[in-house]
Amino acid sequence: MTVNFQYVDIDVSDTLSDLTTEKLEKLANKFEFLISAQVYFKHNDNDHDAGKICNIELSLPGPRIFATSNEKNYEMAMNETINDLTRQLKKRKEVYKTH
Repeated sequence: MTVNFQYVDIDVSDTLSDLTTEKLEKLANKFEFLISAQVYFKHNDNDHDAGKICNIELSLPGPRIFATSNEKNYEMAMNETINDLTRQLKKRKEVYKTH
């Protein structure tokens, strides 16, 4: 699975990219129908409590799956986003099983 990263208004972080890639590879092993992932890390100056945003869009057969989260740090945002994607992928896999 190919993973593309975009850092919007923040510095590029290799450790964050590696951690995200590792988690997405685990998802790809579990859900073999994944094709690629677009990962966006953004910073929102207006949100003082959180403001660290992670958006992930997964390409797979059928409609794309998208999740986003806004947390205090990027690792928490990435974990929350991947948890949301996992829930959506489980639902999608159930749909595939019925056909």
